[in-house]
Amino acid sequence: MNIHWTPITQQDAEEIAGWKYPEPYNFYDMTADEEDLKLFINPEKRSPHTFSAHKDEELIGFLTVDLEKHPTVDLGLGIHPDETGKGEGGSFVQACLEFAAKRYVATAFTLSVATFNERAISVYERLGFKKKHTFTQATNGGHYEFLSMEK
Repeated sequence: MNIHWTPITQQDAEEIAGWKYPEPYNFYDMTADEEDLKLFINPEKRSPHTFSAHKDEELIGFLTVDLEKHPTVDLGLGIHPDETGKGEGGSFVQACLEFAAKRYVATAFTLSVATFNERAISVYERLGFKKKHTFTQATNGGHYEFLSMEK
């Protein structure tokens, strides 16, 4: 997948905040968690390590890199709802990994995914991520189980 990465613009952040996923993936709608939405929309609070992914000039996703445990980096990513379920997830995640490895000289990666999202977990496993542990996190007005994965 040929992706052009750029630091996220306010326009892109607002567009991503409006993305709506079908159930049960609507869990990932930015509007599902008011605190996360506020952090993502506010350019002063948003991570400076957040990038937009464009393919053929169209916004197709985003990536946020957390450097707290560098050279292991934690990834937060999302793909446009219209791009899900088409078999492109692996290519998108691989592009995220390559970008983060090059830009941040990362040697290992972590990410967290809701345990119900078997589709994403399968993609991550195909790309070499290993399941580490589950944990409960307060988000979206409730408490949900997440899986921590590492590559």
